[in-house]
Amino acid sequence: METLLSSVLGEVMTRSINFIISKSSTPPAPALEDSLQRALLRAQVIVDEATGRHITNQAMLLQLDMLRDAVHKGSYALDSFRYHYQPHAADGDDSDQASRRSVPLSIASCAKIPRFSRGNARILVQLREALDRLTSMVADADVLVLLLMSYPRRRYRQPYSMHLMLENCMFGRQMETEHVISFLLHAQPSHGAEEPEVLPIVGPGRVGKTTLVTHVCKDERVRDRFAEIVLLNDLDFTNADLLAAFRRRCSVRNGDRGSSSNRKEGKFLVVVEVAGDFDEDAWSRLYSASKRCVPRGSKIILTSRTDKITKVGTARPLTLNFLPREAYWYFFRTLAFGSADPRAHPRLANVAMEVAASMNGAFISAHITARFLRGNLDARFWGKVLALYGEFVDKHGSRFGGNPFATLNQEGPALLGRMGGASADLMVHHNNECSSPVEVPDVMTVQWLDLLMFGSEVVVRAQGKFQFVWTSPIPPYYSHVYTCEILGRKSAAAKRKRSVENDVAFS
Repeated sequence: METLLSSVLGEVMTRSINFIISKSSTPPAPALEDSLQRALLRAQVIVDEATGRHITNQAMLLQLDMLRDAVHKGSYALDSFRYHYQPHAADGDDSDQASRRSVPLSIASCAKIPRFSRGNARILVQLREALDRLTSMVADADVLVLLLMSYPRRRYRQPYSMHLMLENCMFGRQMETEHVISFLLHAQPSHGAEEPEVLPIVGPGRVGKTTLVTHVCKDERVRDRFAEIVLLNDLDFTNADLLAAFRRRCSVRNGDRGSSSNRKEGKFLVVVEVAGDFDEDAWSRLYSASKRCVPRGSKIILTSRTDKITKVGTARPLTLNFLPREAYWYFFRTLAFGSADPRAHPRLANVAMEVAASMNGAFISAHITARFLRGNLDARFWGKVLALYGEFVDKHGSRFGGNPFATLNQEGPALLGRMGGASADLMVHHNNECSSPVEVPDVMTVQWLDLLMFGSEVVVRAQGKFQFVWTSPIPPYYSHVYTCEILGRKSAAAKRKRSVENDVAFS
């Protein structure tokens, strides 16, 4: 026993000494960069393999979600080191931030990577932490990799480029998707209550609640489980209207029915979107009617921006938040560069990190911005976009406070700075979403918005309000309609000899 104890203590002491030595001796930056890159590749292989399979085990999903988060943080740390990017909010130096904002960002300065001395040590620490975390998680994933092979593959084709997949698929919601599917596939006990189970999904506007539910409803396991999928947009129903709505075989956004075998059982999946404040009386009428007109085993998903709906749920509520900074950068970088390698364009990558930070996690802004950046891989053009976005933030902040992209997410007014060389500002008064582009009258396409905001040769002569529309490339393919107005300055307006209503002229 003493021999065994001494050998165990000796092994523990040896490992402790090796651990202290490894922590005290930091390898050079190039070695850290190379090691982290290899660890990211190994982890990404596991994540990609898991994304292509139907995984039901909650513990495996949690481990994969942690690994995915480590990949995003590792990629962010690696890119911050490669492209010498420092987040302003993390600096903790108000005077430095004020000096950066007080000096106009010229195109020439945007085209260069800023060299810095302060913050090098911090980024090296972040690299080491990311490497240690990834290495440990990949080493512990050997059993996970073996278990992945036992789960069936999803039925989709891998796109030619990763940016095509992220542009046309939901990003960063794998854990939440499986949580909802697990709730829908869970069978109620035969001796249990007959009331339909209710899953509340809560989150701010434009965070992706409807997108998540739509992707869940398109999953073949869900379609095979339920005979009908009924979508209701508010709770202001009488019992008669509600009964008729339940009996209609409608799926406005999904258009899919269940298999013939389950259609005989008649199970319903009811998705209710609460657009405004939660009306408890209307909900009581809805739920009472559902107990009478839907068969046993039916489920209800309730989505809202208010957490008041959590008290009527029978299952643990799901809360959606915007992507963390690191995951958002991973998403935006892939969309902005497309099939190009960011390492071949380090100046652009540095600018892109600044642009991504200014958009405050907004999905729509990421899609629109990435599309026209990807079409012009020029450092001067990307510098113009960064300078313009800086003006957006400053102008909106001085008038309304906060971030304009966050305000747009909440459907509030936003002042979007100087228009492509003209003495005019773009005011977005409000925006709303429609289920079909056909329902949107007299819209201006997003290509015109690009010209208005970034076309250096465009002179804006429009008067009054106009609209433009952006249609999401992923289900449910909503069209987002923005009501805008061009606000000209008095000095510029006095020089105009004529005014053409709702016209865009080229100088």
